[in-house]
Amino acid sequence: MILSMKWLSDFVNTDGIGIKEYCDRMTDTGSKVEGYESADGGISGIVCGRILKIDRHPNADKLVVCRVDVGKDAPVQIITAATNVFEGALVPVCLDGAILHNGEKIKTGKLRGELSEGMFCSIAELGLTLHDMPGAVEDGILILGDAGLPDAKPGEDIRKTLGMDDTAVEFEITPNRPDCLSVRGLARETAVSFGRALDLPEAKFPADRGDGDTIENYLDVEIKNTDRCYRYSAKVVKNVRIAPSPLWLRMRLRASGVRPINNIVDITNYVMLEYGQPMHAFDYVCLEGKKINVRDAGEGEEYVTLDNITHKLNPTMLVIADEKRPVALAGVMGGANSGISDTTKTVVFESAMFHPGNVRVTAQKLGMRTESSSRFEKGLDPETTLPALKRACELVALLDAGDVVDGLIDVYPVKKQKYVMPLEVDRINGLLGTSLKQPFMVKTLRDLSFEVDESVSPASVTVPTFRDDVRCMNDLAEEVIRMWGYNDIPSSLSSSATIGCLTDKQNFDVRLRDTLCAMGFYEIQTFSFISPKYYDKIRAAADSPLRNSVTIINPLGEDTSVMRTTAIPSMLEVLARNYSVKNKNVRLFEAATTYTPTADGELPSEDVKIVMAILGERDDGGKGFYTIKGYLEGVASFAGVDGLKFSAKSDDPAFHPGRCASAAVGKAELATLGQIHPDVAANYGVGVPVYLCEIDFKTLFEHRKTKVDYKPLPKYPAVERDFSFVCDESLEVGSVSEVIRAAGGKKVVGVELFDVYRGPQVGAGKKSVSFAVMLRDDEKTMTDEDADAVVGKILSALEKRFDVTLRK
Repeated sequence: MILSMKWLSDFVNTDGIGIKEYCDRMTDTGSKVEGYESADGGISGIVCGRILKIDRHPNADKLVVCRVDVGKDAPVQIITAATNVFEGALVPVCLDGAILHNGEKIKTGKLRGELSEGMFCSIAELGLTLHDMPGAVEDGILILGDAGLPDAKPGEDIRKTLGMDDTAVEFEITPNRPDCLSVRGLARETAVSFGRALDLPEAKFPADRGDGDTIENYLDVEIKNTDRCYRYSAKVVKNVRIAPSPLWLRMRLRASGVRPINNIVDITNYVMLEYGQPMHAFDYVCLEGKKINVRDAGEGEEYVTLDNITHKLNPTMLVIADEKRPVALAGVMGGANSGISDTTKTVVFESAMFHPGNVRVTAQKLGMRTESSSRFEKGLDPETTLPALKRACELVALLDAGDVVDGLIDVYPVKKQKYVMPLEVDRINGLLGTSLKQPFMVKTLRDLSFEVDESVSPASVTVPTFRDDVRCMNDLAEEVIRMWGYNDIPSSLSSSATIGCLTDKQNFDVRLRDTLCAMGFYEIQTFSFISPKYYDKIRAAADSPLRNSVTIINPLGEDTSVMRTTAIPSMLEVLARNYSVKNKNVRLFEAATTYTPTADGELPSEDVKIVMAILGERDDGGKGFYTIKGYLEGVASFAGVDGLKFSAKSDDPAFHPGRCASAAVGKAELATLGQIHPDVAANYGVGVPVYLCEIDFKTLFEHRKTKVDYKPLPKYPAVERDFSFVCDESLEVGSVSEVIRAAGGKKVVGVELFDVYRGPQVGAGKKSVSFAVMLRDDEKTMTDEDADAVVGKILSALEKRFDVTLRK
């Protein structure tokens, strides 16, 4: 809804209210403002001028030199090539520094050696069209006398002269407030929001002519479907005089985003904007049989709308018809066979109310959305049809657009009843957390046109017919508090409310996901329902516990018939999809829930597994194992889990038997990690090594460190010694690292494996493992002798435990 502020001032005194203040306050009270703009289109520095004298340009045949009165002490000189100017003409004059509609700035200059102190304006340069100024010349200078302004004063700002000194405010009106799709509705909201008087004068039909000519001589109306048409009001105007509307009316329509057409059509649009009640005008000569039937359309019945498009109708649609054919599509658009033209002599004004749902469905089916349908579909008030019709006839008389025929047709089968409800002050304050008094509530509601009867206890509230959105105590509370001010509600906590926050587990889960994302992993989410064939693809044994799944009673299909007991197949499906489209460097993780059946009648046990997976390089020799192991160690570091122990694992058929390990913290198994078995990868069509780690979230959470211990930086330097040991192929290097740390005690501050070698130099069934061991004494600088003593203990312990020797 676009609101003209000048139009608004007819009903509410807005003096002293800045446009920014107005928009902010209206938004605060529930009428959201999308924005505002000046109706002048950005022009400035343009005034009204009277041409006093016109002389030929001494140096150009097609130019003339004009002396123009612009309200200053002396006339200004304007040079123009326009052919429609004449002495005595009133024209728009751009003075030095003026800005046109297109943003162009006008400067004083010389044309063929003669000074020109500005320029004259056409309607296009003012941002206007022939619809706005029907008496103007499209490609010439705007002559204000031709535009109906023979008394304009030289020097007056052209924006004031043409009625362009207005501001248009655009509102986003919610569907529950169709009453605000009108100037009068927004005026009511404005008056209450700013505590100002509201003046909504009641329109009246022009006095009866008494010439014996009544509406019964012209028309009869019948509503054949009262479920879709609630009310139908009509008046007839004869001796119609089609002409342009006066400037004030055209400018109000223009500021509201509506194009002026002619006085009769403009009246219907004006009333629609002012009252929110769509109206329609029929050319009476096009109505056959002096009859209007409001009926359902026939199956396949053809109808041509005002935009000359032919539509095929069906019985779900409502039409306004004469005795033979439709002349309007109820609530949507009029027909081309009854539109107003320059030859129209008699018109029928229609003001009706239709079922909102039917109007919406009809408009959608035919692909037509109009100003009329957008209002009707929100549910208007049938009590508005008659006031709107009166206003239309009042404007006809005011504009001398015709003679209103005596009499009225108003078919209203079932009158709309007003809704009555109690004003429960204590409940409203309890809901809002306020202590507002009844007098304030009563005044606010009365200002909003509610009727309040305080003679009963509790006071009763009669809701106006145009407020179908108010039906309970909560709605009344909203009306009160939006005018009091949401920002003025004191901060308080309800006695029954709780303070929401994340639990420790939820907070840990969020931070864990953030950590994995920071490591370069993308989070995925897969379905918990899988196919039983997934277990075959990961080589699960026939008696594997993994196959003991919860079966869905009514699955969508076999592919979603069981609930997963492991998330590995789901992850492999996603990796395979990425591999098939040649995505490289894929790193994915999922916090996946798995389901284990329990006793009959009990819900399955739900466990969360953090599954991390990466695609390795082709023929990487198992290096990806250490990469995924490093990521697991990063997760453990995030959680503060100390003492992570790795051991070889070869009994999981989904993993490579020689490149799989389990990680434990204390006696609890934390994770399984390693390379997916090549046969499993082949089952998914993946031709490169796949590395995966499955972490038990519960174990990780239970062993997390909730308190961080900070240690000071060391004061003394460290000593680094490198060792290369020859040992059996089956010896796990993790065990060697543990013995080194245990033997060296506190003086061993770091152990890092940096090389593994296999070859003829170390013999068959043997391997060489190289460690960098960092030594430090916290009490003093460690000497070579001190370091040798620690190294001796380490070598002795390794030889005794594993029978390993230093490589020579």
